[in-house]
Amino acid sequence: MDAIDLRPSRAGSAPIRVSFEFFPPKSAEMEDALWQSVQRLEPLRPNFVSVTYGAGGSTRQRTHATVARILAETNLRPAAHLTCVGASRAEVDEVVREYWDLGVRHIVALRGDPPAGVGARFEAHPDGYQTSADLVAGIRRIGDFEVTVSAYPEKHPEATSFEQDLDALKAKIDAGATRAVTQFFFENETYLRYVERVRARGIDIPIVPGLVPVQNFRQTASFAQRTGASVPAWLAARFDGLDDDPATRRLVAAAVAAEQALDLVDHGVRDFHFYTMNKADLVFAICHMLGLRPQPTQKAA
Repeated sequence: MDAIDLRPSRAGSAPIRVSFEFFPPKSAEMEDALWQSVQRLEPLRPNFVSVTYGAGGSTRQRTHATVARILAETNLRPAAHLTCVGASRAEVDEVVREYWDLGVRHIVALRGDPPAGVGARFEAHPDGYQTSADLVAGIRRIGDFEVTVSAYPEKHPEATSFEQDLDALKAKIDAGATRAVTQFFFENETYLRYVERVRARGIDIPIVPGLVPVQNFRQTASFAQRTGASVPAWLAARFDGLDDDPATRRLVAAAVAAEQALDLVDHGVRDFHFYTMNKADLVFAICHMLGLRPQPTQKAA
C-alpha cells in the first residue's frame, strides 16, 4: 500500500481511544452473551459504546432497555442509535426526549435501512425526517447531544458519485454532527484516501475508522456485498479452507484485524470503532495489541 502519512505532529504521544458497537439481544441467551461482552470490554475504558436500532424501529424498546441497563449497571457512556425509518417526526422526537431524560447525551443518527432490508428502496415516512441531516438537526434542536453519523469510504451504495456522498456528509455536519464513524473496510488505503477527500472538502470533524473483526467470513462477505464494502481477494484467501476449523479461523481473524489496526496507527490514526457483533474476545485481543490494558472499574451506584 502506498504510504499516505496523515500523522499530526508528535502523533506518537497521543493516546489510543476505542469505541464499541453492540446490538440489542433478542433472547435470554443472546442477552447473556451481550452482557458477557460488555463486562469483558468495559475495563478497557472505551470512549463510548453504541447500541444499534433495527430497520423501521423494530428494536426500539430493546435498544432503549439495553442503553438504560448500561447506564444503570456500568460506568460506560452509551450512545443510542436512532433512524428516520417508519416513524413521524413527533415519534422520533419523543424517543430523543426519552433518551435525554434517561441521561443519554450521545446519539448515533442514521437514515436507516428500509424494513425490507439493505438494497430495497428507501421511502421516508410522510410525516417523518426525510434524511439523516434532517434527523441530526432535529436532535440538536431538542438537546445539546453529541451526534455521531455514518461515513462511507467506498461511498454509500445509493450515492451516484463520491461528490454526492460527500455533499450528504457535509449536510450532516452543517446540521450539527460532531463525529463520523465509517462503514467497515479492509483496505486501509481506501480509508486514508477517503479522509484526504473529506479534508479537501473542508470537513474537519473526526472520521473514525469502523473495523469489523471477521467472526464468520461468509457472513461478513455477504453483508459487505449488500452494503457496498469490497472484500479483497487476499482476505478471502486468508480464510480459504477454514470453514470447518473455527480455532484456526479465530487466530487468522485476530491476526488480520490486528494487522489492519496497527497499520492505521502507523498512519497516525488514534481512534477506532469496533463492530463487535456482541463478541468480545477478538476485539479485546486487538485492543491489547494496540496497547490498551484493563483498568479497575467500579460499578455505578
